[in-house]
Amino acid sequence: MTTPILWSIAGTDSGGGAGLAADQRAADALGVHCCTIVAGITAQSTTEVTHIEATPPTVLQAQLDTLATDMPPQVIKTGLLGSADNVRVLAAFVDRLRTQQPLALVVDPVLRASTGAALADAELRVAYRDLLLPRATVITPNQAEAVALLETAGGDAPTDIPAQARALRALGCEAVVITGGDAALLQRHERLSLDWLDSAQARGWLALPREATPHNHGTGCTFASALAAALALGWVTADAAVLGKMAATHALRHARAVGRGIGPVIAREGFVTDPTLLPQLSLDERLPTAWARRPRGRAPGVYAIVDSAERVEAVLSVRPTVDTVQLRLKRPSGMDDATWHTTLHDAVARSQRAADAAGVLLVVNDHWRVAIRAGAKALHLGQDDLLALSPEDRTELQAAREAGMQLGISSHSLWELCRAAALAPDLIACGPIWPTTTKDMPWRPQGLDNLAWWAHMAPAPVVGIGGILEPDQLRDVAAAGAAGGCVVRGLGEDPAQTLPHWRHAWDHGQRLKGSHAPPDLPHPTLPQ
Repeated sequence: MTTPILWSIAGTDSGGGAGLAADQRAADALGVHCCTIVAGITAQSTTEVTHIEATPPTVLQAQLDTLATDMPPQVIKTGLLGSADNVRVLAAFVDRLRTQQPLALVVDPVLRASTGAALADAELRVAYRDLLLPRATVITPNQAEAVALLETAGGDAPTDIPAQARALRALGCEAVVITGGDAALLQRHERLSLDWLDSAQARGWLALPREATPHNHGTGCTFASALAAALALGWVTADAAVLGKMAATHALRHARAVGRGIGPVIAREGFVTDPTLLPQLSLDERLPTAWARRPRGRAPGVYAIVDSAERVEAVLSVRPTVDTVQLRLKRPSGMDDATWHTTLHDAVARSQRAADAAGVLLVVNDHWRVAIRAGAKALHLGQDDLLALSPEDRTELQAAREAGMQLGISSHSLWELCRAAALAPDLIACGPIWPTTTKDMPWRPQGLDNLAWWAHMAPAPVVGIGGILEPDQLRDVAAAGAAGGCVVRGLGEDPAQTLPHWRHAWDHGQRLKGSHAPPDLPHPTLPQ
């Protein structure tokens, strides 16, 4: 595989903390080659910035032209640009490159140093707004920078952070991550570090426990560069933001106390396989108040998915039977609401009685309110179902969980895994493991490598789903570390004939658990 190329167009930091130095460390941590293009030179230490010199536009242009003939980038990331003239050179160059190949642009609008020194005048801020934001794939301002960019358009910026992100997207950028390190509102949440993500794939607060260190010089550079490196590796913006959050937090954990002031953060390899770095992603704009956690649930084991109460009874009549059975009911076309609700209620109640008699967990898919009223003990929801819940729905569902209801959640990408984690579920489904025709979906197969990573990283038991058609595949799912594997079409017409083979395969895989080590980095599951 050819190493992806990232260009960082930014300033030098003579103290080695932020700017191109931080960008280089972040790219190295993700295995991406970083070409460092100097747009400005700063004289700075851990305590002050004493001089800033913008690179002459002709020198910036020469660097861009020279690299373009040999090492064209998948992604350009910007930091300190020094002057409005440099912005104009860059904007024209981005347009030229985009006529030749796809190119993502990550704009970290460096307007002020962490020491407080101003790094951009009014003309430069306007150039950011008019020339870079409309070309940006994603911008990563802190809150003060977001407000400064919005105020260049005249008038006051919105006061709340999600509204600021919407306003910035209205100026033309495809996605926004407003990092929360400088925001007084977010600093009151002493236990959580919060960044607001607004992208085509997902919106919400990315949260991790706050790192207790005074040394945070270069955090914004690290976040933006890690996000850019993830884009170069093929991840979509929301997933790249997750990796950026993980990299920046890991870098904070390895910050150095050098000099007499604020020391630099140090990005390192290995952060992607640290479960304590997996963020949580909120469902809506409400600020998370605490880190969601729950005791780890039971292993779902052999997990059958069927479409009727009769099928539930047939599966449970086989010995040895499954460990978990899910009732996935589809509404017949033309059935009116009243008849459907009665049919659904009766099917859930009948299935629950059969599951209780067999000592097996029954999970009801999707129809959560009817399932609760029919006495179900476990639910499974997809991500679209979660997003469709109103605040009142969530309150009702939470009350059911507090009363003992178990909850499983589907996930297909990094951001969906983070969103699931924020709800502290009892089970997280990872899929599709192999290509499947059961559902039409945009996701690439996870494969056993991603499944092993999910099982290692997720805060709840993971069940593999999708394309498991032969017992040997279920064996491999177990060997990859999953706590369960879903069988749908593989049950066949007569579960009494097929289930013994599935049970044997699962038990064999359990003995092989650990033979698939989690990869250093999972692969993307959604095309850019």
